[in-house]
Amino acid sequence: MLLPIFGTLAGLALGVGVYHFLIKAKQQASKRTARRIIEDAQVEAERVKKEAFLEAREEFYKKRETWEGEVQEARNELRQLERRLQRREDSLERRSDDLSAKEKGLQTRARDIQAQEEQLQKARNEYDALILQEKKMLERISGFSEQQARDMLIQRIRKDVEHEAAEFVRNTLEKARQHADEKAKDIVCSAIQRCAADHTAESVVSAVDLPSDDMKGRIIGREGRNIRAFENVTGVDVIVDDTPGVVVLSAFDSVRREIARRAMEKLILDGRIHPARIEQVVQETDKEVAKLIQETGEQTALEVGIQGLNPKILNLMGRLKFRTSFGQNVLQHSVEVAHLAGIIAGELNLDIQLAKRCGLLHDIGKALDHEVEGGHPQIGADFLRRHRESPIVVNAAEAHHEGSVEPQSLYSIIVAAADGISAGRPGARRETLERYIKRLERLEEIANAFPGVETAFAIQAGREVRVIVNADKVSDREAITICRNIAREIEQELVYPGQVKITLIRETRVTEYAK
Repeated sequence: MLLPIFGTLAGLALGVGVYHFLIKAKQQASKRTARRIIEDAQVEAERVKKEAFLEAREEFYKKRETWEGEVQEARNELRQLERRLQRREDSLERRSDDLSAKEKGLQTRARDIQAQEEQLQKARNEYDALILQEKKMLERISGFSEQQARDMLIQRIRKDVEHEAAEFVRNTLEKARQHADEKAKDIVCSAIQRCAADHTAESVVSAVDLPSDDMKGRIIGREGRNIRAFENVTGVDVIVDDTPGVVVLSAFDSVRREIARRAMEKLILDGRIHPARIEQVVQETDKEVAKLIQETGEQTALEVGIQGLNPKILNLMGRLKFRTSFGQNVLQHSVEVAHLAGIIAGELNLDIQLAKRCGLLHDIGKALDHEVEGGHPQIGADFLRRHRESPIVVNAAEAHHEGSVEPQSLYSIIVAAADGISAGRPGARRETLERYIKRLERLEEIANAFPGVETAFAIQAGREVRVIVNADKVSDREAITICRNIAREIEQELVYPGQVKITLIRETRVTEYAK
């Protein structure tokens, strides 16, 4: 029993001893390995240290060489700068020497100039003394003092200059007048040619065609109730007479007459004619015409190229579409005057847009002259003034007819001229055409009434009369008298724009035959 236990303890003791022996052996081996590693590390460290030292020394030598090279370059630059400075100093010394020499030369020259000035002053004093002696001698010989002689000479020169100045002014005025007449004719002719608008003697005929005469009874209605309702709603008189197929509408207000005409045409096409339907159609037509008027005004302003007009002014412009003056449509006339005024203003280097604005609005008062008392120039000017148009435009509308007010700008004169061109063209106005023909006939009658006149012709739209007299009955002196009397007779009897030129021709013709 004890033997196995003892054997076990002995085995344990032996195992423990062997274990300690192995541990010590490992420790010693580890120590040897550690010493070897340390020695290797020390050797490696020494090697690295030596290599780092060698690299540092090599880097040091390289940087020293670079620094020495830079120092050498700096020294070379300093030497170059020193040489440049030395050259500059030498150049400055040479310049200083040159300046010193020039200064000495200038001093010498100044002394010479001073000496010359003293000589000139001496000569001037001698010259003044001689002039004084000459003056005294001349005064003694002529018997006039210096002031008297000067006054006499000035008076003679003044007379000569005044005469030459008067002659120059007369010639200049004559040339300017001739040039101005030619220039004005060129401008007016150019404006007329560039704006050659077609004219038809237009008249708004307020007549409505009927499909048959039976429609007249339906328009009148039972006991005239339809026609009375139509007249009350539209404010237009309806004339139904024996004229076949036509009903005439009469009213001073052209816009009302246009509304009535359109409404009557609609009622005739519809066929339903009774008071309620009449009132409905007239109201619809009134709105259509109002819209048409506004659109017409806007389109007209766009056509002429005028911007910024008040809507009320545009509305009145549209109303002029239904207004005529002596058979000429006022809206077309206003557009033409605007274009003519713009062309004339362009020739005179004035504001074209302002001239067109004045021309377009000059007859705006004709849209109100049946509602407001007074002439259309004053009515239009007041209306434009209330709607804040410029004073130039207002004056152009107020002064475009002669005798109303004085024009205050060139634009007023241009508009008056353009208005006369547009209205005075043959065919532009029906009554004007008749007066135009009568005036031509009367011009020829006045000339032919004088004794010795063989024939007379009114030419150039009545601006000139060519008179041919009998050379056997009228002498040269009598021809002058006849021509003057014809002009005087025309001035007394006729009214015409501008002036009329009378050209009298007297010629002697001698005919022989060689046999």
